[in-house]
Amino acid sequence: MHLDVQDLRNFYYRNPLGRAVQNAVGAEIRGLWPEAKGQTVAGYGFAVPFLRPYLKDSRRVIALMPAPQGVIHWPADKPNISVLCEETLWPLETGRVDKLMLVHGLETCERPGELLEECWRVLGPGGSALFVVPNRAGLWSRSDRTPFGYGRPYSQSQLESQLKTRNFLPERHVTALYQPPSHRKFWRKTAGMWENMGGKLSVVLKGGVLIVQATKRVHAPTDRGSAIRDTVRSPLGVLKPKPSAQAKPV
Repeated sequence: MHLDVQDLRNFYYRNPLGRAVQNAVGAEIRGLWPEAKGQTVAGYGFAVPFLRPYLKDSRRVIALMPAPQGVIHWPADKPNISVLCEETLWPLETGRVDKLMLVHGLETCERPGELLEECWRVLGPGGSALFVVPNRAGLWSRSDRTPFGYGRPYSQSQLESQLKTRNFLPERHVTALYQPPSHRKFWRKTAGMWENMGGKLSVVLKGGVLIVQATKRVHAPTDRGSAIRDTVRSPLGVLKPKPSAQAKPV
């Protein structure tokens, strides 16, 4: 189930809780991806609140938005770089993306396996991907006041296992949103304190959002290796004595 793009925009840009999400989740994303100079960066789902830091130095930034969700012009103050696309068929060439970010994309997709295959296709060899999903153990996945209360939440092991089956190699993971998903003034004023405490007491406090960084894993072709083995199957055969040819009768 996809949320409407207008609801997502209103949450992130017109809601104090959405701005708190931008600050907390955005800080963790920038910690994993401090820069993208000269690289192609793509975001799928509704990743635009977290793509802005890469507009300046990257070679290209593309915001992919699935058709069931809808699309908006982004960034609002610059020429549009957002694209409406099918969930598992993106208008990108194979292997052209250096960094790929999924936000509100994987947990709402009815065909997550095919979506991950499309992610793998567009990434270049060794390309990096960030998967931002609701944490099954956190409070945010249990509340429908935010976009993280919709779709299918994940645990770290569930997400990493699914990534491995689609030839991704999970490398790092972080959690964010230790503050409660509440609009009350007390929680908004103390949001920074909860995020700082959560980072130090993550064993006790469970963040509402799970972020996993993974790289594209490319296997060496097997047919070329078998061809080489067939060619040099017995390299020491030249050292074996060969019987002399028998003389033909006169």
